[in-house]
Amino acid sequence: MNKIICVLDYGSGNQKSLVNIIKSLGYKVILTDSKKEIQKSSHVILPGVGSYDDLMQRLKEKRLIDILNKEILINRKPFLGICVGMQILSTYGYEFKKSVGLNWINGIVKKIDTNLKLPHVGWNNIKLLNNNSIVNSLEQSPDFYFLHSYIFFPQDNSNIISTTEYGTNFPSIINYKNIFGFQFHPEKSQINGKIILKNFFEYNF
Repeated sequence: MNKIICVLDYGSGNQKSLVNIIKSLGYKVILTDSKKEIQKSSHVILPGVGSYDDLMQRLKEKRLIDILNKEILINRKPFLGICVGMQILSTYGYEFKKSVGLNWINGIVKKIDTNLKLPHVGWNNIKLLNNNSIVNSLEQSPDFYFLHSYIFFPQDNSNIISTTEYGTNFPSIINYKNIFGFQFHPEKSQINGKIILKNFFEYNF
């Protein structure tokens, strides 16, 4: 099957930079909220901008949750959630109020417990915890661009591929089967962003 990357368009945020970096890697990419396009795609990416509850509500309004559950959980299509798109993979989020997430990876999302300035903005290193092929060709402590105030705590630590330190250690890459989450923004992370996105598209699921 030829690779067709679906970037989910849920009516918020700037997805153009993500679409452009995927094109620069030589892959066909579509920005869409069409169920048919999601079904035809080989990979699905959810770029997260905004709050946890707002993103969940937008997915519900566009009636995308059922098709995503089918394609990702049943058909095992590769999925990547970025920033808040990673956070809503959890069971619950506590941004402003308790909100129900997709519950694809057991865990909760809470505000970063740090004395440092929030949001956490800018370049920071990730510490690789294992040899998952999602991090192939990266240096031992590569840097990525972050912009967030909340973090995902998986119930099972084996889901954590890397951590980052910002007054406290938090998961920056998580994985469960065909589902990945990046707390950072690969589309804003220059060469390292290109490397890790290509690793995701070429991952042997």
